[in-house]
Amino acid sequence: MQTEAFSELFPLLTAANPETLEWLLSVAVEHEYPANRAVLMEDAWGNAVYFVESGWVKVRRLSGSGEDNVVTLAILGRGDFFGEMAILDESPRSTDVIALSAVKLISISAQRFIQTLFKDPQLHHRMLQLMVRRLRQTNIRFQLRHQPPAVKLANTLVSLAESYGEESANGVEIYNIPHKDLADVSDIGVEETAKIMDKLESKGWVKVDTNAQILHVINLKQLMHLAGKV
Repeated sequence: MQTEAFSELFPLLTAANPETLEWLLSVAVEHEYPANRAVLMEDAWGNAVYFVESGWVKVRRLSGSGEDNVVTLAILGRGDFFGEMAILDESPRSTDVIALSAVKLISISAQRFIQTLFKDPQLHHRMLQLMVRRLRQTNIRFQLRHQPPAVKLANTLVSLAESYGEESANGVEIYNIPHKDLADVSDIGVEETAKIMDKLESKGWVKVDTNAQILHVINLKQLMHLAGKV
């Protein structure tokens, strides 16, 4: 991968200088995981930062034993990164990361990434900006806690489409996220999620391609209106 493509793919790296990009590329390690494979396990010590080159992952927290006590906290797609918190505060990871789809990742060791942050103030600043954006997204979810389920789910779909969606002839394409994961990140029930998704599909706002595991967001404007973003 060329440094220009590396920078364009990952928003975190857009502010990095060319020397930083070349260094990161030289020490980066590529990984591939099939769907449902654990990428990072809870309580493992942070030893790297991971960048999503392609595919989708979910970040989850275990609140007890059994699948009923697993809560999905976030869904990340192409261009995003994870693992930075554990290396910054030098503590065990507090979450798991699981591949939702087949995924390609690029990892950079904790030591080398920290060294890079010290050497490149622009990269350091950009990382702080993106971490603040994540905090604001968490605050938005908190503010939505009393909103109707359809509004919450619409906000999730709009956020995924805007962050990771790819334009196509059928609107914006995102991964067909399982209802349980959509429900968790939207803070609503699984049955509610299924009913709302059926309603959105009947309206022609979204269309699910189960064979390709793609969710087509056909009418993003209407979803944004439902989410209260316009």
